[in-house]
Amino acid sequence: MHTRYFRSSRSFHRPFWRRFFTSGTLIKNVFTLGVLGGVAGLFILAVLFALYSRGLPDPNQLSSRRVSQSTKIYDRTGEHLLYEVHRGERRTLRKLSEGFCMDDAALETDTEGGIPLFAVEATIAAEDHAFCSHKGFSVRGLARAVIFRGSRGGGSTLTQQLVKNAILTNERSLVRKIKELILSVELERRYSKDEIVQIYFNEIPYGSTNYGIEAAAQAYFGKTAHDLTPAEAATLAALPKAPTTYLNNPDRLKTRRDYILGQMKELKFLTDEEWGTAVAEETPIIPRVGSITAPHFVFYVKEMLERDYGAAVVEEGGLRVTTTIDYERQVAAEEAVRSGVEENGERLGFTNAALVALDPKTGEILSMVGSKDYFEEEIDGSVNVTTRPRQPGSSFKPIVYAAAFEQGYTPNTILWDVNTSFPTVVGAYEPKNYDEKERGPVTMRKALQGSLNTPAVKTLFLVGLERVYEFAKTFGYSTLGDLSNYGPSLALGSAEVTLLEHTNAYATFAREGEFVPTAAILKVEDADGGTLFAWERPEATRTMEPRIAQTISSVLSDNEARTYVFGANSFLQLGDRPVAAKTGTTNDSRDAWLVGYTPSLSVGVWAGNNDNSEMTRGGGASAAGPIWNAFMRKALAGTPREIFPVVEIPLTGKAILDGTVPSETFTIDKVSGKLATEFTPVELRETKSCPAIHDILHYVDVQDPLGPPPDKPEKNEQYLFWESAVGGWVDRQAGEPSPTIVRCTPPTESDTVHAPGLIPQISISPSVNGRFVSVAPAITSPRPVVRVEYEIDNRFHAKTVSFPFQVSFEVSPSIGGGSHELSVRAIDDVGNAGVVRQTITLTEPTRVNAVEILTPREDETISRLDENAYSVFVQVRAPSTFSAILLYAEPRAGGAKTLIGSAKNPNTNSLNFRWTLPADGDWILSAVGERTNGQVETSPFVQVTIR
Repeated sequence: MHTRYFRSSRSFHRPFWRRFFTSGTLIKNVFTLGVLGGVAGLFILAVLFALYSRGLPDPNQLSSRRVSQSTKIYDRTGEHLLYEVHRGERRTLRKLSEGFCMDDAALETDTEGGIPLFAVEATIAAEDHAFCSHKGFSVRGLARAVIFRGSRGGGSTLTQQLVKNAILTNERSLVRKIKELILSVELERRYSKDEIVQIYFNEIPYGSTNYGIEAAAQAYFGKTAHDLTPAEAATLAALPKAPTTYLNNPDRLKTRRDYILGQMKELKFLTDEEWGTAVAEETPIIPRVGSITAPHFVFYVKEMLERDYGAAVVEEGGLRVTTTIDYERQVAAEEAVRSGVEENGERLGFTNAALVALDPKTGEILSMVGSKDYFEEEIDGSVNVTTRPRQPGSSFKPIVYAAAFEQGYTPNTILWDVNTSFPTVVGAYEPKNYDEKERGPVTMRKALQGSLNTPAVKTLFLVGLERVYEFAKTFGYSTLGDLSNYGPSLALGSAEVTLLEHTNAYATFAREGEFVPTAAILKVEDADGGTLFAWERPEATRTMEPRIAQTISSVLSDNEARTYVFGANSFLQLGDRPVAAKTGTTNDSRDAWLVGYTPSLSVGVWAGNNDNSEMTRGGGASAAGPIWNAFMRKALAGTPREIFPVVEIPLTGKAILDGTVPSETFTIDKVSGKLATEFTPVELRETKSCPAIHDILHYVDVQDPLGPPPDKPEKNEQYLFWESAVGGWVDRQAGEPSPTIVRCTPPTESDTVHAPGLIPQISISPSVNGRFVSVAPAITSPRPVVRVEYEIDNRFHAKTVSFPFQVSFEVSPSIGGGSHELSVRAIDDVGNAGVVRQTITLTEPTRVNAVEILTPREDETISRLDENAYSVFVQVRAPSTFSAILLYAEPRAGGAKTLIGSAKNPNTNSLNFRWTLPADGDWILSAVGERTNGQVETSPFVQVTIR
């Protein structure tokens, strides 16, 4: 007894949570809590119903509409009205041709002209599969609203959508969601399911001013709702979800239509045969609008407003919307697009173009032209091409190169532009340049500006596909798909982007690496003047270091770097105003782009055909270029000239990254072709370089470009393919008249034809008579001597080229009397030279030089000038005593004497002869005066070197 009491006491004093989970009580306790929770939930729900049902509209008064007020959309100044959105409702009431849920036998139907059953089925398939069975709301949708406090849409039943569009606003809040729930339950209580469907089809907005399915059928298909086909009914069923979006994006509308048709087949509303017929049917719709400025931009804004405030509020809520559009620039943009297409479209084979202009500092849209003419049905003019994904072609390359510059590569980095096969998991990829030419080693600067394809693909591999893909996403592209969709062609613009986002990506470069999203609306006010929205510039996201963006701007604004492809006066330049620009052309010329920017304006232009047909000759420069250039000049007229920041290109210490093809430099002997030695005469030495025939992978580890070269570069799967391509190109162009690079191998043997034992030996016994010198040298030489030269004090005086090499000459009067050094140099057939020197004594000169070369001076080196000519001045004393002055040049190493020029009957003391410079080397100049009495006067020789 005592023990049982003790155990009972211990159990009684256990903690509550242990007693709660004691076996046998758990189920009972959980059930009790569930009942209490359910009662509490019902109580809270009842309170909410009581709280929010006060003052709600009467669902029976669906025809009692509030007074509509039009929404006005203005430019950025608020002075130019772009468009007035008004309900101006086009509505024709129609009954159902038969019931769908069949829950009301008293429903009055119209079997002759009513809404067909498959139209109801299309809407049920699109919006609310469980319509006939639920009580007005979706539990999942309700839970979503509670979790996200009403901030996310979706999950609404057909009844809720009717309440939202016909009774309440489209405000996204938990309170509005509760009101919607209450009214939906109330509608379900007061009306049958088929009555709700009938009200829905007469109330719901289908875009523009069309309310109800009958007005939409007549406006979009020119027929009554009763005559719609299943495909047309599915098209209309797709619209209420986002009318403006789908009206302005036919491709997205068709995709949603086909989805609805698929749901109809799955729900057994259509047979397989009926589904096949419906899917194959074309159901284009053309929305009509009244007076409007900047229509594509207006409907872009209207779509945003409908998303945030609902179609009903936009069309009857009296909003005042101030947009970012610059009215004057919008007019200029429309004119540039229209003129560009009209002037060049037929010749180049394109019918349409689009333009976007942004303020790079803020992301504000200043101009948006979605097509040449919004109202031209033949070109699908109502389609806003600025927001449609298209392939950007080479205009995507700056993204790739910017990623490379982040990795340490520079605009000076050398890449080989040679046809290359790139191995990939799906086979070899072999890009070609637009002109199918190869240009050998080029810098990244020239490769980007010349829009070369092979270097761009190599750059992608150097950086890495995934890294380029992730880097591109930081520029705000929303259209990039899964990485698995892309390969090396990503470098050439195979990923689809929109013109709007692409232009903003370039604006990111103008912002020196900061990304901000585009903005179209500055302010939204309600009918009472209250501010619903005021734009504030969002915080920028840094995508790259400022230096990288500045580097891209430096490259893209370098007009000289692209001149070799586009010429100096292409549409990519604005004269003396710096501008960064890049073209893009897709395969088969289906899309032509030109995107560029100054520090204060970023502009993108697309040209092509909306049906994606090929242009005949169009490209980014020729089709989009005139439009872009005309608009830029107009838009920037009268604004200050801006310059891009000067960026210093870093030196990495690696030749291939700093703009030099690595090579081996050596000095050879010109005669033997072998390596020069200390005995090789200076004039026979020649410095040469053998370029290394290797691509960049031979020198750079892609994981660490600035680090040491790879020990085993062949481990990179691309290495052998790139090396083979480079070697093949060098071999192919070796036979051309002026090969860019010649394969060579440095010699390994040293010069053997110039050595001490081979130098000629000379002995002389000169005879001097006053100022006349006679020499008969005695020469012994292992090799034949070809000439002997004579100098006084290192100044050339004479030479002889025939045995026995003796000579007599008068020493120039410019050399005074006294002791002087006579040098005699014997030179053999390979340039070995032996020299002997001896002092001689001369008497004072008794006359002066009658003819003398003043310039150039003795031993002067002449550098080649641009005109490749040099002025030789000759002084003549007593010119009237001469009948002619002749100027000669001859190579010192031997060769014919050439007449440079002559002057007949000179009448001045100074004569100027223009000497067209001959080959490099040492040359002897001499002037000869022919006197009227038949005597000849020769000037002192002048030796010069031409380099």
